[in-house]
Amino acid sequence: MTRSIALVLHPGFQLLDAAGPVAAFEMAERFRPGSYALAAIAPGGGEVASSSGLSMSAAPMRDGPFDTVIVSGGEIVRSMGAFREIVAWLGAVEARRIASVCSGAFILAAAGLLEGRRATTHWGSTEHFARLNPKVKLDAERIFIRDGNIWTSAGISAGIDLALALIEEDLGPDVSRRVAQELVVHQRRPGGQSQFAPPVELAGRSGRFADLTDWMRAHLAEPLTVEQLADQAAMSPRHFARAFLAETGTTPAKAVERLRLETARRALESGHAPLERIAEEAGFGDAARMRRAFLRGFGQPPQALRRAAQQAETRRRVAGV
Repeated sequence: MTRSIALVLHPGFQLLDAAGPVAAFEMAERFRPGSYALAAIAPGGGEVASSSGLSMSAAPMRDGPFDTVIVSGGEIVRSMGAFREIVAWLGAVEARRIASVCSGAFILAAAGLLEGRRATTHWGSTEHFARLNPKVKLDAERIFIRDGNIWTSAGISAGIDLALALIEEDLGPDVSRRVAQELVVHQRRPGGQSQFAPPVELAGRSGRFADLTDWMRAHLAEPLTVEQLADQAAMSPRHFARAFLAETGTTPAKAVERLRLETARRALESGHAPLERIAEEAGFGDAARMRRAFLRGFGQPPQALRRAAQQAETRRRVAGV
């Protein structure tokens, strides 16, 4: 099943609003050939200048049908003619889901697609957005929000988080995770919650702690104190703690928690083992400690992530993916 993705551009669009999602869907297509067909479209088509001055080629807007329409943000007032044409087009286009990146939410709101719905946009535009659209339930803290078949995302790089979420809904968490790894971005952030740094960074800028990271991952059920890690790295605890922080940007204790979260999340999403067993094997000790760590790292309890993974799997089976 090939899903058609239409990326809507307009004069003054923000380049990363477009390029970020495009790169994510491109990688997903590599991992699962035949999943996506991408098209950039714009009023009138042709070369469309971004806010940086660089241009992208686009086809003229057409009626569809599309699986997904993504409206890029940027300087949306640069061409009010294009703005009005996109707004009118959105009111008639046939699509399974419609999304926006950054200030693209203003265009969705002008088309009436966000009235009575929860939505987000770039943090710097929230006050203006709220004044213009009092009937939209704006949540300025979220990275992206889904309300029915309408998705909105925060500023610029959040378009990648949005695309990863769409890919996960379509193809499952494994493909989404592989795309994130290929793009060398953080593990997909769940909505407005804190980012979760990828374990690859724990090797350090020079790769100095790559072997140690592998060893840590294989011994998560152990206490993994600073002293134990320093001994494994053949360094004094004090020197090790300073060097690890300088190389990775995080403390040894936080690195251990990230690895445990990574391991526990994968176990939750890919199996049905009891929470207590997952917590023990990942080194949390018990489910209560694991729950607190999940709330810190993902903003959600383990049960919510497992439920989301199960629902995504059910949707894929129904769709025959």
